[in-house]
Amino acid sequence: MRGLKVETNMLGTDSLGWVHVSISGEDENVAVRYLADNIGLCPTGLENIKKYSTLRGYVTDPSKSKNELWVDVGVSSPSRVEAAVPLDRLQAQLGDGRKMALGKMAELFGFCENLPLHIRVTSADFEKRYIEAELSEKQQEQYAGWTRSLLDRLLILGASYSEVNSAIRKAEFNRDIVEVESLGMFEHAVLCKLGTDAAGLIPRMGKILRGAAFSVFNPRKILALLGYDSALFAS
Repeated sequence: MRGLKVETNMLGTDSLGWVHVSISGEDENVAVRYLADNIGLCPTGLENIKKYSTLRGYVTDPSKSKNELWVDVGVSSPSRVEAAVPLDRLQAQLGDGRKMALGKMAELFGFCENLPLHIRVTSADFEKRYIEAELSEKQQEQYAGWTRSLLDRLLILGASYSEVNSAIRKAEFNRDIVEVESLGMFEHAVLCKLGTDAAGLIPRMGKILRGAAFSVFNPRKILALLGYDSALFAS
């Protein structure tokens, strides 16, 4: 936050892995808005969840449910509560309403643990401690743009931007990569050139980024499953 008159201090992380930061100074409000827009702030308490609000969260284990994609939005009080995105909403928002298993959607769209997502709260039951949500408009637009590009994206979670770029150089994949898009501090989408299979990059990248997790966003497979001709999307 260069240029702002604020003092920031890292206070550590909570049991869920969320970073706690203190901000003070003349431009405190501006700094908080900047963080909210560019990184995201967690509500911490269930009472802070508002219907129709947009939150940034992280996918938890996609395999723990067949009917809901669970997203950690940082609620830890009075107990940990995750947001549930029902399978039928994902099918409507990403699959033109076509019926497909959550596991298949995870495979096509790269859903994996710790993947950042922007979601919109559709209901919150404080007594039952249940939050229901759908993908936000911003998130849908991102996936739509990724699909129209027809380019594979290798999603890398658990590595810094510099570590990802260093790994690309060490693996000698520079000619296969267009750019590295940051999804968060330690989450990135590696945009592959046309004809490059993102999954084929994982073995060599994985040997370099041993602590990272990988998944793939494959537009052509998505379009094929939805019954569209990818040639119609080519520029």
